[in-house]
Amino acid sequence: MKGRKLSRRDILHGSAALAAGSVFASPVRAQAPEPVAITPALVEAAKREGKLIFYSSMDLPIGEKLGKAFEAAFPGVAIQIERSGSERLFQRIDQEFGSNIHAADVINTSDASHIITWKRKGWLAPFVPEDVAKHFLAEYRDPDGKSATSRIHLSSIAYNTNLVKPEDAPKSFADLLDPKWAGKMVKGHPAYSGTIMTATFQMVRELGWEYMEKLSKQRVMQVQSSTDPPKKPSLGERAVMVDGNEYGVVLLKEAGQPVEPVYPAEGAPTISGPTAIFASAPHPNAARLFQAWFHTRETQQFFTDFTAQYSVHAQVLSKPGRRKISDIKLMKEDAQGVEKMTEEIKTRYARLFRV
Repeated sequence: MKGRKLSRRDILHGSAALAAGSVFASPVRAQAPEPVAITPALVEAAKREGKLIFYSSMDLPIGEKLGKAFEAAFPGVAIQIERSGSERLFQRIDQEFGSNIHAADVINTSDASHIITWKRKGWLAPFVPEDVAKHFLAEYRDPDGKSATSRIHLSSIAYNTNLVKPEDAPKSFADLLDPKWAGKMVKGHPAYSGTIMTATFQMVRELGWEYMEKLSKQRVMQVQSSTDPPKKPSLGERAVMVDGNEYGVVLLKEAGQPVEPVYPAEGAPTISGPTAIFASAPHPNAARLFQAWFHTRETQQFFTDFTAQYSVHAQVLSKPGRRKISDIKLMKEDAQGVEKMTEEIKTRYARLFRV
């Protein structure tokens, strides 16, 4: 916009939008439903149902804290959280629907390509929270109202500050191929974690399978969830983290642990975490209430502050002292690309890393 001074929020959104790419691109455009606010009628309908089943890829402590906040806000509506890695949740949903089991009301995944698949199968219900309509850029909401980006996080490198001096720490993914790091690194697994699946896709796109082949010869410790790698450098079990939740490293550092995140020179893999309601939800009003509440400014600010993740709600501010996403070089996200390459990534990765 000519003559307009860009605010810090504009810069943040521009950076994040570049990373998100076409997460919610849709070849078929339908009329999105009207935005819905939290009303006494919706709250009462949710209380009559009395329960919500939330399938989540969030770390369990984070999911539980979010759940307790929801229950405190709406007494009489209990939340049951089923936590697993996104790729495992994807398999579970497929198996349950194949057996005509419809247990889940709401799901949050760290692999945005899952939304594309579920939407194509007609499994998602349209619902647009008022805050999403007002304060989320188009890049972060499905055009047909089937999902919204509840969180953005990064996959970064990290190191143990007791084992590695700052001047010796890796500054890029290329640095991880140095023989001095052989047997000293830890990495998540893309067949379990949506974060690692998304990050692996971006790394392969930017660096090639040749890079992964070289990395696999570095005797890298393999763990499952993206929440696990930050713990290994924190405990001194490994000197360096190849990938994993950057926010986990930030929280550990804020708690006084000897870890430091590194934002690789090639760009940090970027992960969107969309949330959606299933059309077959057994507690549809509780699901709508949760979806609307989760995306309010108050909840997004609360969630961002205690998780060290990033919100795309235009009114949410970064917690003082934390690095802003606008200051970080990011890799571009491409959910459609992940969907096309998922099986190839699982197969080739398992062969290279022998896991």
